Amino acid sequence: MKCEAAQGQATGSVARVPLGRESSPSSDTAGQPGRPSPEAPSAGRLIINGDDWGRDQGTTDRTLECFLRGAVSSVSAMVFMEDSERAAAMARERRLDAGLHLNFTTQFSARNCSPKLIERQRELGKRLLRHRLSQLIFYPSLMKSFEYVVSSQIEEFCRLYGTPPARLDGHHHMHLCGNVLLGRLLPPDTIVRRNFSFGRGEKSWGNRFFRRTADYLLARRHRLTDFFFSLTPLEPPARLQRIFSLARCFVVEVETHPFRPEEYRFLAGGEIFRWAGDSPIAPRFVVRSQRNGQG
Repeated sequence: MKCEAAQGQATGSVARVPLGRESSPSSDTAGQPGRPSPEAPSAGRLIINGDDWGRDQGTTDRTLECFLRGAVSSVSAMVFMEDSERAAAMARERRLDAGLHLNFTTQFSARNCSPKLIERQRELGKRLLRHRLSQLIFYPSLMKSFEYVVSSQIEEFCRLYGTPPARLDGHHHMHLCGNVLLGRLLPPDTIVRRNFSFGRGEKSWGNRFFRRTADYLLARRHRLTDFFFSLTPLEPPARLQRIFSLARCFVVEVETHPFRPEEYRFLAGGEIFRWAGDSPIAPRFVVRSQRNGQG
């Protein structure tokens, strides 16, 4: 009953599937960066993910500190950025679970990035950031550029981490843009970040319907968490209470950015453990199969 009550608090864009009814756990190799553990949660799971790993040294160092304190489960790694090489070496050394943080909108800053790739990414970023609804549009003329920028980042992740990414999301959530989603550019059977979860009344009916539709398309080819939230805003307290209560019964991912002072203090200072309570923070990113069809 507690699980049903908690689920009823956030039903805007989620799959209403109790964990006990999901299919078999992942068979990915344990301990490898970029690969989730085969361990399957028997109840809920609270995943605290640090975004922008490798973007720059400050971001990497703050995120690593939070991970070492047990406040971060996993990271989403940026490639072709100024600290990507060092961040990847640290993740492999410490067996830190890393997925790929696809980047279309922040200019690549690594020295080894080709001018062609920089130009193609700049072209996509300009189009995607033109209007707040631009990412929803499918651009046939840009399909080759999207394919090139996505495949280049996947190949670079393989080079840095020694394994293909088993989990993908996107900087500014652009992995959910029309060309990536409808073009099926993400490898099948990988874990992919879903849309933000909202309860009734938090967003319009049309907004929630669009999110549910996008998540349905994702779930046909990929594995998703049950719920996805950002750590901020930290107020009102009822918001955090709702998020952490859901983690008792469902797989919940919380997106964090430790380079932001407010989030860093909450994570590194230990406040998150008080809020998590009897929903311990997962040591890695684990999601069981939720495919609703064949891709």
